[in-house]
Amino acid sequence: QVQLVESGGGLVQAGDSLRLSCAVSGRTFSRYAVGWFRQAPGKERGFVAAITWGGSNTYLADSVKGRFTISRDNTKNTVYLQMNSLKPEDTAVYYCAASISVQGLRRGVVDYWGQGAQVTVSS
Repeated sequence: QVQLVESGGGLVQAGDSLRLSCAVSGRTFSRYAVGWFRQAPGKERGFVAAITWGGSNTYLADSVKGRFTISRDNTKNTVYLQMNSLKPEDTAVYYCAASISVQGLRRGVVDYWGQGAQVTVSS
């Protein structure tokens, strides 16, 4: 069993930065790919970023490339999403997700979800 708890959301202005954290519990954390999805009001949940269990490969949605980075610290069982140059269209609930396959994760095949963290970017 794996549990995911997000933190670090909040209200910021356009151009600001924010870092989300996903604390993962479970003895097999290091074997899972972990990623982030987001869901804006009235829209479907969509892929944002993913990182392999070893941290050697990362994937980002085109809409966030150059602005967001994903990293993980397996010694702290934590995955981070660093968000820079935030835009109002980044406003959404951000969900941490884990999957045994990073390719599956990128397609939305998720084994575990977090409860979500609200990020609001004002213009």
